[in-house]
Amino acid sequence: MVNPSQFSWQQGQELLASYTNTEGVGYQFCSVCGSTLCGVVAGEIHGITLGCLNEDPEIEVVKHIFVGSKAGWEIIPDTVVQHVESPPGDLEH
Repeated sequence: MVNPSQFSWQQGQELLASYTNTEGVGYQFCSVCGSTLCGVVAGEIHGITLGCLNEDPEIEVVKHIFVGSKAGWEIIPDTVVQHVESPPGDLEH
């Protein structure tokens, strides 16, 4: 999760496209290549897709969500908490 007050796009804002559902939950993605860049909840950045970063964010992965639909080849370390879907209340923070 990302604290919206501590995040800002450095460049490329003009290339952002968004999708949000009726509850205000959705994604921002690149309008050129379609890569998902972040989650959005009630108009604020909720989580950054780490695969779109150029540098190592130097963070420790503490949980994986939606592992019920992960790729069969993905290996998640035993030390990481796993949720088959989104954990209860996860989007409320």
